[in-house]
Amino acid sequence: MTPPDASHNRWSDLDRPPLDVPALRRGLLRPGSLWTSLDVVGTTGSTNSDLVARADALGEGAVLVAEEQTAGRGRLDRAWSAPPRSGLFFSVHLVPDGVPAERWGWLPLLAGVATATGLARAAGVDTALKWPNDLLVTVDGVERKAGGMLAERAGDGVVVGIGINVSLREDELPVPTAASLALAGAVSTDRLTLLRGVLRSLEHWYGKWRDAAGDATASGLQEAYTAGCATLGRRVRAELPGDRALVGEAVAIDGDGRLVLSTDDGLRAPISAGDIVHLRGAAGGLS
Repeated sequence: MTPPDASHNRWSDLDRPPLDVPALRRGLLRPGSLWTSLDVVGTTGSTNSDLVARADALGEGAVLVAEEQTAGRGRLDRAWSAPPRSGLFFSVHLVPDGVPAERWGWLPLLAGVATATGLARAAGVDTALKWPNDLLVTVDGVERKAGGMLAERAGDGVVVGIGINVSLREDELPVPTAASLALAGAVSTDRLTLLRGVLRSLEHWYGKWRDAAGDATASGLQEAYTAGCATLGRRVRAELPGDRALVGEAVAIDGDGRLVLSTDDGLRAPISAGDIVHLRGAAGGLS
């Protein structure tokens, strides 16, 4: 007879082993590193909510990882859920001293660049970024969402949460437009390797951006985001606060990280917040 809690047993799915916490700490918590603490919990509602509550006590560089999230959140408070140990669900605490607060809006975009670069090296899978903070992979010629980022203020800093679908099978996906690294043909789905790669990439990009006082141009962040952004060059619909919508071609990411649309009446409209729908996807459909 199967125990009633078998689905939450750390060894219940041998294809999805638990993270090796000592190995992660040995590889990441080194002298001079951005990362100062790393904790892994078996299950929690949201790593972002947990870390926001503890951010001041833990200080900059704290990393909180969950093997399972039961109330994970994306943009617009959308739910983000996946089977235990099937993905990477983690949050980091950053305190960008010396960076003007008006430039902190680049942090979720920075997390996107860092995640995409880290996964390209560690998973060997091509990724793209949908403005402002979705991670896209291609499955059977169609772009689908495999991850996302969410930034929240926490005292004197920011908590950035990252969620990545790693080994989800087709029948485990929450919606048909979702995907996982495995479905995209990743050469590795070892979560320890992937998490280490993303955190090292995040440390690299955050260091460059902070050293440039948050200047996205001088740090190379604006150029990197633009190069990896699948939204640019597409006709899109921006669903804006207040039940407004704007349709146009996405033509640029400006110095403040805003998406610039060229509308049908010839105007240039910078979008700082909104939900973006790709009206011409890679396969000719909506995304």
